[in-house]
Amino acid sequence: MAIGVIFSAAGVTQAQYDQVLKEVMPGNKLAPGMLYHVGGPAQNGWRVFEVWESRDAMDRFFHDKLGAALQKANVNAQPEFFEVHNLVQS
Repeated sequence: MAIGVIFSAAGVTQAQYDQVLKEVMPGNKLAPGMLYHVGGPAQNGWRVFEVWESRDAMDRFFHDKLGAALQKANVNAQPEFFEVHNLVQS
């Protein structure tokens, strides 16, 4: 089952986001199991929204790449997960 993930990170800058993105998704290519990724500025930091084919795929990505990249960029963001009921793509 697909899952949605929202990362809201207070105090995070575009430079930090770009640093993490470059490390974990070089060439702006989706990671295996990732269906959708969007990131942008929020009122007090940065927000990322992703859709994954499964929670296992997201957990592998976090364990193998994202966790270390976030730590290296000094980003502390706790993800919020939800089950995707409907996903419409073009």
